[in-house]
Amino acid sequence: MDRAPDSKSGCWGFKSLLACHFPWIEGMEMDEIKEKAKVTIQNVTQFLKDAKAELKKVTWPTPKQTVASTAVVIILVFIVSFILGIIDFILAKAVKLILG
Repeated sequence: MDRAPDSKSGCWGFKSLLACHFPWIEGMEMDEIKEKAKVTIQNVTQFLKDAKAELKKVTWPTPKQTVASTAVVIILVFIVSFILGIIDFILAKAVKLILG
């Protein structure tokens, strides 16, 4: 007599749910996996070198420029929030007047 299939013995197309299951390398030989890892490490290393080279080209602001820019941003935030607060107050009064 045959046994009924279950999820572990077949007929379900069951795939392993193990933490070490990597579907993107399934069916690859160990040499192919090592080569793919080597290429990936080379790509990451090259990216980091390029990023470092680009950061050296950046013209960084002086502390005085940073403080001045920050002050301008904070002042503009207060001005815009004040204006929007006034507009909101006027619109709220208008809606209250119209709707009663």
